[in-house]
Amino acid sequence: MLITAIVIVVLLTSLIFSKYRAVYLFIGATVVLYVCGQIEQSRLIGNITNSSVLTLVCLMIASLALERSYLLPWLSSKIFDDSYGKTLFRLGISSAVSSAFLNNTAVVATLMGGVQRNQDHPPSSLLIPLSYFAILGGTLTLIGTATNLVVNALLGEYGQTELDFFSFLPVGLSLVVVVGGVIFVSSRKLTRKDELNIQDTHYFIDAEVKPDSQLVGNTVRENKLRSLDGLFLAEIVRGDQLISPVTPDTRIQANDKLVFTGDVENVKQIHLLDGVEIFADESQLLSSNLTEVIVSPESVLIGKTLKVTDFRSRFDAAVVAISREGHRLSGKLGEQVIRSGDKLMLAIGDDFNKRQNLTRNFFIISGIELNHTLSTSQNLLAIFGFLGAVATSAMTSVSLLESICAYILLMLGVGVLDGTTIRRRFPFELWTVLVCALSIAYTFTSSGLAEWIIQGLYGLLGEQQPYVALVCLFLVTVLLTEIITNTAAAAIMLPIGLALADAYQVSTLPFIMAVAYAASACFLSPYGYQTNLMVMNAGGYHFKDFIKVGWRVSLTYNVVALVAIPLFFPF
Repeated sequence: MLITAIVIVVLLTSLIFSKYRAVYLFIGATVVLYVCGQIEQSRLIGNITNSSVLTLVCLMIASLALERSYLLPWLSSKIFDDSYGKTLFRLGISSAVSSAFLNNTAVVATLMGGVQRNQDHPPSSLLIPLSYFAILGGTLTLIGTATNLVVNALLGEYGQTELDFFSFLPVGLSLVVVVGGVIFVSSRKLTRKDELNIQDTHYFIDAEVKPDSQLVGNTVRENKLRSLDGLFLAEIVRGDQLISPVTPDTRIQANDKLVFTGDVENVKQIHLLDGVEIFADESQLLSSNLTEVIVSPESVLIGKTLKVTDFRSRFDAAVVAISREGHRLSGKLGEQVIRSGDKLMLAIGDDFNKRQNLTRNFFIISGIELNHTLSTSQNLLAIFGFLGAVATSAMTSVSLLESICAYILLMLGVGVLDGTTIRRRFPFELWTVLVCALSIAYTFTSSGLAEWIIQGLYGLLGEQQPYVALVCLFLVTVLLTEIITNTAAAAIMLPIGLALADAYQVSTLPFIMAVAYAASACFLSPYGYQTNLMVMNAGGYHFKDFIKVGWRVSLTYNVVALVAIPLFFPF
C-alpha cells in the first residue's frame, strides 16, 4: 500500500508541475509498480486487450472515416448568419450533436476552420463557445468522450455492470440545455473585442543579420527598424545574450537575431532590409502562400525543436512564425520546443497538401484546404454506415466493438480508409495512457489504499447522507480535471467512488456518474482539455478569457449535474 501511495502521489505531482508528457509519466508509474510486484503480467496483458479500451481505439479509427466525409464541412457551411444569436445557436447544436458521436477534437478542428473564415462575426466571439459546446456534447453518449469509455472500462475491471450506450443521455441533455443557455448568454461578453485585436495573434518572427549587412554598426533608429508597418522589434538575441526591451539607440551587430512580433502578413517587409534573412528563407519558400495551422495533440513534433524535426523535408514547408497562448515567445525560433496547440504560420511548397502526415500533425485553419476526395457513395457509406453501427449496438446484442470493427472493415473495403492512414493516425498514446490508467487503478484498489482512504473519508464525514459524499467526490474530480488530464482524473477517482457507495451501502450508479460528469467539467482552464487549448491560440485568447466566461459555465454545470445525477440515478 505504501509503494502504491508513493507512486500515485509522485504521478499526480508530476502531472501537475512537470513538463513531461502525460504518457511518459503514466508509463513510468506503471513500470515502477510492475517492477515492485504490484501488477502481474497477466493483468497488464488483460488491460491491453480490455474490450472497452479496444472499443475506444476502434472508435478513434472509425472517426477518421467520418473526418474524411463531407458531414462536418457541410454542417460548417450551414452555421453562419448575420445574426450572432442564430450563429451561436446553430454552432452550439452542431458541435454538441456531432461530439456525441464523433471525436470532439475533430469536430472542433473542422468547425474552427469555418469560424476563422466567416465574414460575419469575430472568431473570438465563437471559438470558446465552440469548445464548451463540444465538451457538453461529449456527455450525451457512451462514446461521446474518452472519459465515459474509460469509466466503462474500469467498471468491467471491478466486476460492475457496464453502462449502456444512452446511459448518459438524461443528465447530458439537462447539461446541454441549461449550461448551453449560460454559454449563450455569457459568450456575448466576447463580442466586444476590437476586430484588430482579435487578428493580432502575437506571432514571433525570427530574422538574422548577415555579416555583410548595411545594418551592422547602425542603431535601431538609424536602420528604421521601429517604422515597419505592422511589425515590432521586440528582442535581439546576440549569442547567449537576450536584449529586451530593445531601445532605439541599440546598435545592430553581425549575426544578431532580430525577434519581431505583430502581423505576420507583413513579414515580406523584412526582405527590404539589407542583409537580413528570415528563418524560413533558408528553405526558399517565403514567396509561397502562407498557411496557418495548429499543432495537433497527436503530432510527432511535440517536445522537439524545429531544428531537430527535419520540418522542411517532412512537410515541404517552412515555419515563418509561431504563436503560443496569445503571448510572444522569447529567444530563437529554431530553438523553440513545439507544444500541443501552438499556432504556426507556414510557407508551403507544392507538395505540402499531398503529404499523408498532415492530418495527424496539424489542424489547418487558414490558407489551403485539404481536398475531400470521397465520392458521393463513399460519403453516404461513411456517414450512414457509422450511424448503422451505433444503432446496431444500441438496439441488439451485438457489442459496440463488433459493430465498429465491421464498420472499419467496410471503410477499408470501399476505399474510404487505407492501411497507411490508420497506421499514421493510430492513437498509440491514448491507448498507452488508458492501459496504464487501468493498471494503476487496479493497484490502487488491490493494495488496500482505496479502502484505507475511504475509511478515513467515512470517518471524517461521519453519519452524513451519501449525497454529501457524492458532492465531495464530484468537486474533487472537477479540481483534478482542471489540473491534470480528464482520463487520469476519472481513473483515479472512480475506485474511490465505488468504495464510497459500498461504505454507505447504496447504489454505485450515482457515484459512477459523478466521476464521469465531473471528469468532463473543464471550463476554467485552457490546459485541462485539448479543445480549449486548440481554440485558445486560434482565437487569440488569454487565460483570463476562459475565466471570464468559464466560471459561470463551470458553476452552472456543477449545480445541474449534482441535482440531476441523484434524480436520474437514485441512491
